[in-house]
Amino acid sequence: MDLLTMEFFRRALIGGALIAASGPLLGLFLVLRRLSMIGDTLSHVSVAGVAAGYLLGLGSPAAGGMAAALLASLAVERLRRAYKTYAELSIAILMAGGIALASLLFSLDRGFGVNITSYLFGSIYTLNDADLTAIAAVTAVVLAAVALQYKEWFLMTFDEDAAAVGGLPVRALNLGMSVLTALVIGVSIKIVGALLVSALLTIPAACGLLAARSFRQSALLAVGVAEAAMLAGLLAAGFWNLAPGATVVLLLIAVLLATLIFRRRPRL
Repeated sequence: MDLLTMEFFRRALIGGALIAASGPLLGLFLVLRRLSMIGDTLSHVSVAGVAAGYLLGLGSPAAGGMAAALLASLAVERLRRAYKTYAELSIAILMAGGIALASLLFSLDRGFGVNITSYLFGSIYTLNDADLTAIAAVTAVVLAAVALQYKEWFLMTFDEDAAAVGGLPVRALNLGMSVLTALVIGVSIKIVGALLVSALLTIPAACGLLAARSFRQSALLAVGVAEAAMLAGLLAAGFWNLAPGATVVLLLIAVLLATLIFRRRPRL
C-alpha cells in the first residue's frame, strides 16, 4: 500500500472523490432533460479554450478552457431558445465548432509545447493545491445549488412548460444549470480528460436510473457508483500502471453492463 502514502496519489483520490460527488448529481438532471451530450460539447470547446490560452501566453491555459466552457454554456442556452423545437441542434452546432476551433488553434503550434494528450485523456496525478481548491469550490457550489433549487430543478426537468406557467424563472434556472455544467467540466478535464469527461456525468446517472425506484434513489445511486468506480479505478491504475481516466470510465461501463444484465435476469 505504498501507493497510498504518496502525496500525488492522495491528491488524485481527493480530487476524484470530489468530482464524483458533483458530476453525476448534475448529470442526472441533464440526462433526464435530453441534454446528455452537453458534456461532450462543452469539453470540446474547453479544449479550444486551452489552445487559445497557450497562444495568448496565459499563465494557466486551463483558465482559458474554463472561460471557453462558460461562454459555450451561454451560447447553448441562446441557441436552445432560437431552436426551441430542435433544442439538441444547439449542442451539435457547438460541438462541431469546438472541435474545429481546437484543431485550428493547435495547428498554430509555434513551439510552446502543448501537451494535447493531458487535456484529452486527463492527468489526475498532476493535481496541485490550486486544482484541488477549484474542484472543492465547484463541488460545494453544485451541492448547494441542488440543495437550494431541488424542487425547482425537479419540476423543470420533467415539465419545463408547467414550471414556466407556475411562475418559475425557467430561463435563469436553465442558465444556472448550464453554467454549473461548464464549471464541473472545466475542473474535471484534468481528472478524466476532455474526451472522457461526459462519461462521468452520464454513465453513473444511467446506472441510477436503471436500478432505482425514485429520483432521489437515482441520485444517490449515481453518486455511489461514481465514487466506487473512481476509487477502484484509481487504485487499479496506480497498481498496474494504467491510464487512470480511461480505467475509471471503463469500470463505469462495466457497472452499467452488470446493471443491465441483473435487471434482465428472470425472477425465481
